[in-house]
Amino acid sequence: MKITPSHSVIIEEKPLWVFDGLCSPQELNNIYKGLEISAFKRIEIARPDTSNFKHWVVNLSEQQIQNLPVYQKALSLANALLGGEWRAYRGYINHAAYGDMLFTHTDCMPDADELTVLIYMMPQWDIEWGGETLFFNNQDDCMFACTPKPGRMTMFHGAIKHVGRPPNRICYAPRYTLAFKLEKVN
Repeated sequence: MKITPSHSVIIEEKPLWVFDGLCSPQELNNIYKGLEISAFKRIEIARPDTSNFKHWVVNLSEQQIQNLPVYQKALSLANALLGGEWRAYRGYINHAAYGDMLFTHTDCMPDADELTVLIYMMPQWDIEWGGETLFFNNQDDCMFACTPKPGRMTMFHGAIKHVGRPPNRICYAPRYTLAFKLEKVN
């Protein structure tokens, strides 16, 4: 698979890539229609110290993950970019709306060999709505902001501190992100 990233950044010696067009409009619309009727639960936390501030999530089964064409594309990219063979140990969809409180966090320990894949699952998005994913260095300076464009995928080392910002007040649409946590297969 030969696909060029839209953006490529290194933060604290850890990679981050952004890809556009990997999720077809039809796949995006099919998933979005399912999300509109999904039973989101307010059970997800960013870090143990923010456990009083839960946000909305739908967890995916292994079969649901495997059946998503965009998951297979993400695996192919991970294999091509970093070598080896990768697999998801978790998949879920976040729901964020105006007024939600989301916190900075990492998805793995600094020395872990894990990737996070985020795919923005809204059929349309306006730049004025906000909702960017921000990525930070160890001094808590924002080093990269990923705009949540429909179908956009960002893949990054799970130890990069990040946060998805909720939409602004003028946005009445939810900000959905499909997330895969990937680990190397031994």
